[in-house]
Amino acid sequence: MAAKRFAVVTCHVERLLDDRVWPRYRSFLQSRRGGFPITSLVRPPDESAGENAGLWLERVDELAGIGPVGHHTHWTAPDHARPLPEANTAERVRREAAWLRSHDVAAASFCGGGWYTDSEVAAACAELRYVDCTPRSHRPPRLENGGRWAELGAPAVVRTTAGELTVVPTTRSLGELARLAFRPQRIEDAVVHGYFHDTDLLDGRRRRALAAALVVLGRRRRPAALGEVAAALRPGLETVAWDVVARGGPADSRE
Repeated sequence: MAAKRFAVVTCHVERLLDDRVWPRYRSFLQSRRGGFPITSLVRPPDESAGENAGLWLERVDELAGIGPVGHHTHWTAPDHARPLPEANTAERVRREAAWLRSHDVAAASFCGGGWYTDSEVAAACAELRYVDCTPRSHRPPRLENGGRWAELGAPAVVRTTAGELTVVPTTRSLGELARLAFRPQRIEDAVVHGYFHDTDLLDGRRRRALAAALVVLGRRRRPAALGEVAAALRPGLETVAWDVVARGGPADSRE
């Protein structure tokens, strides 16, 4: 099927242990609005911040019974998505992936918190055989000057120092999904990839807008899971070098 017909939805699950957020999110996943199998991008529990790993695993197991689960890293803390300057970002990805796998969490995709990525993170994702959705089709909002991110307008294979990385970029926020669905306009995205946060569901207005947008979008595009799109498109994807997609930050001498 042509790439232009796919649409994907992922959720950055920030408050898995919040008893106000959890039932709303679980119910929304189960509703499959628009026919979308939403990928839940989760970060491992931070036990140093008092997060209960046992409860976390119970809830992720329940999510996995509803739809795909991916790996979402908050580089510094539960409430601090982007990394500190001295952070070893690739080591954190590998460490968290090892924890997830040791607890039978079958994460097959990745998104860096605060849209952060770098050449070493991309290499770690290639090693782990993740599908990466950290790159954006346009600059992330509220990104500080010089902040690192990656840009791709369409799915592609990115060459890293550890091999090839399949990327399905994120193209639309919740608000952009709603505008795309309800305003007559041509959809230019090769693959529409919309995202939201589980905390958006606490706001009734945002929750209703998201539900309605997915129903409309599901009529205009074929709803698909992130992994399904990556597998379907992989044989025909363009291959590009990391420095083609890298944005922001000082020159990286490790490239």
